[in-house]
Amino acid sequence: MRNWRMTPAMKYSIMSLRKQPFRTAFTIGAGALCSMLILFLLSVYNGVEVGSMSYIRHNKADFWVLQEGAMNIMRGSSILLSAHGDALKQIPGVSHVAPVLFVLAQAEANGRSSTIYIVGFNPQDTLGGPPQIVSGRNIEKAGEIVLDKSFALKEGIHAGDEVTIHRETLKVVGISAGTNMFVIQYAFTTLEQARLTLGYPNIVSCYLVRLSNPQDRVSIGKRIREDVPGIEIFEQDKFLDNNLREMRAGFLPILLIVSAISAFVLAVILTAILIMNISESRKDFAVVMILGSPPSFLPSLITGQAMLLSLSGSIISLFLFFPSAAFLENVFPELSTETDLLHILAVLSIAVVIGILSSLISFRKLKRIYPLEAFE
Repeated sequence: MRNWRMTPAMKYSIMSLRKQPFRTAFTIGAGALCSMLILFLLSVYNGVEVGSMSYIRHNKADFWVLQEGAMNIMRGSSILLSAHGDALKQIPGVSHVAPVLFVLAQAEANGRSSTIYIVGFNPQDTLGGPPQIVSGRNIEKAGEIVLDKSFALKEGIHAGDEVTIHRETLKVVGISAGTNMFVIQYAFTTLEQARLTLGYPNIVSCYLVRLSNPQDRVSIGKRIREDVPGIEIFEQDKFLDNNLREMRAGFLPILLIVSAISAFVLAVILTAILIMNISESRKDFAVVMILGSPPSFLPSLITGQAMLLSLSGSIISLFLFFPSAAFLENVFPELSTETDLLHILAVLSIAVVIGILSSLISFRKLKRIYPLEAFE
């Protein structure tokens, strides 16, 4: 096996960068900050997706039944009656019908008032509840509530404390995870308690339906549509897609714009530094050319500088990101970041693309160098 050796162009790239330590450090630092911002935005997006979709993923129903015209629970409203549930139970092949009521409400604790997204469900049902309890237990009766972990940290609430919702005092019996939608958090009470908060009995937002034989969902879904008017029926995957689309429509464009601006800023800084290096080394490059260097030497040199600067910044950003994210989550509990290997590879790939683009733009400056300039 042949030993790997550093190419002359790479050696010269490193030597050139070491001659300007302040400029090199500034460029790498700028790259690290831009890469860290992109990684942070990707992680926040993933955290929002996890917090928003975990409830739907956990409550795997064969059908989600909503009011006619409603398609999701993220940014839509749905009102159904108890009579709809009674009708669903009469459909042959339907084994279980779980009513769920979603209510936006004000929760008061420790002298502060905050908005929460209450989910009212029957504790006896296997559907409708929180995806994960990390402290305490699930609700068992009226007068109890489970709060999201981020909301509890933000408001300084623990299992065993009390919160007031619409002048009703509820005991916090548990803390849940996977229920942080970034701008608002889930909370879980009994269906009766949620109806009391809303002020209307016999109202639900949706029904989660399980079938005796899921293979018959097409025929049973057709029967439901015929026998129960005024409703929309969605299978689990379709309903998840509807909510993902709504979440992304309101959140993803902002993140993409900010990430694109960060990448553009890094490309501008890197291109400016490369052009500056070429201008300052113009005579040296002319000498190299007149000595008969291969045509690819100088382009390889500039590309090497670009890659060293951009990748160094990205790698440093990885070491800075995780402690920074942990610190920010402690300061702002409602902030949730979820990072995986795909995000890291995406940031490194962006750094490579920016390095290549910046070097290609800088090649125009190389073409204006003539060998005879070595004798000036």
